[in-house]
Amino acid sequence: MKRRVTIITEIISPYRIPLFNALAKSPVVDLHVIFLAETDPQLRQWHVYKNEIAFAYEVLPSFRKRIGKLNLLLNRGLISALQRAAPHAIVCGGYNYLASWRALRWARTHRVPFLLWSESNLHDLRGAHRFVDFLKKRFLRQCSGFVVPGLAAREYLRAQGVSNHAIFEAPNAVDNVFFATAAGEARHSPEAMRSSLDLPERYFLFAGRLVREKGVFDLLAAYAELEEALRHRIGLVLAGDGQIRLPLEERARLISPGNIKFAGFAHREQLPAYYGLAEALILPTYTDTWGLVVNEAMACGLPVIVSRAAGCVADLVEDGVNGLLIPPKDTSSLVAAMRKLAGDHGLRTAMGANSFKRIAHYSPQAWADGIVSAVAEAGVERG
Repeated sequence: MKRRVTIITEIISPYRIPLFNALAKSPVVDLHVIFLAETDPQLRQWHVYKNEIAFAYEVLPSFRKRIGKLNLLLNRGLISALQRAAPHAIVCGGYNYLASWRALRWARTHRVPFLLWSESNLHDLRGAHRFVDFLKKRFLRQCSGFVVPGLAAREYLRAQGVSNHAIFEAPNAVDNVFFATAAGEARHSPEAMRSSLDLPERYFLFAGRLVREKGVFDLLAAYAELEEALRHRIGLVLAGDGQIRLPLEERARLISPGNIKFAGFAHREQLPAYYGLAEALILPTYTDTWGLVVNEAMACGLPVIVSRAAGCVADLVEDGVNGLLIPPKDTSSLVAAMRKLAGDHGLRTAMGANSFKRIAHYSPQAWADGIVSAVAEAGVERG
């Protein structure tokens, strides 16, 4: 008998669709996904790839308003949606929306196992009010189990007093085949692709939102400290957009010599070309629950330079093997890492091959298998 599993998550994120599709193919799961909104246009410019969805889903009516740093998202129809789905288990992506609390209450009333899909880690710099901390701990105490993407999120929950046996792992993943294939196609015609995207012949790549906590000002400072001869040979490409793009561009204009390109927001179809032609991905973040751009870069066979604050590093990056780890806010370490990779083609090639091999274990199917195991162990089936 199949278990009816309902996932509650915020928006239709393109990188989650392959995971949900993999879970929907499981012979033991009847999947239904409830999205609290279709997208969040104020933060993301993603396409909504509804044509790729191969699982049952619905998008609840919603109202969203931002008040300072508070992201208020209110929904109608959650309870009736749960009643129609009649789940044997609920997997909820987060506790910061009213819908999450309503779903938890419904689950406890109907004795349905409720698993929190949690990505928080101890390096997360988002400040929490004491009352918010109290509410979070109360929420955690009422969950049947927890699904985490890796070691950093497990460590966080253990620090919150959660028992290890209540934590299940479903590794964060992207569509590795898509990224590897498209990056390979870009490498088959590098000159034409560089010309179409206006890319330097050699470059380091940053991919992500242009916000201060991603360490992008540190990245510019580190690039500026590279020797002039090295800056003549290798550029820096920032694929992304955000609130600090203009001051970043002003800072970049002061760096000479140098070749710094702000590519703007890149949709999923464009990203593999940026990865495929780059020397390495650099993510000097101050705080990141995971950092899926690292998955994407590794699937494209790239070495990575990543801050130790990123949630993915304990699982994905082995220092000196498939990338280089640096402390957050440490420009000198970033400069040294960039010099090391820029000057050693053999090292970049070996690290890129190791990245590609390692990321094979972090696939949509591996995530789906983790969810199946979590649901099976979290509670007793409903009839």
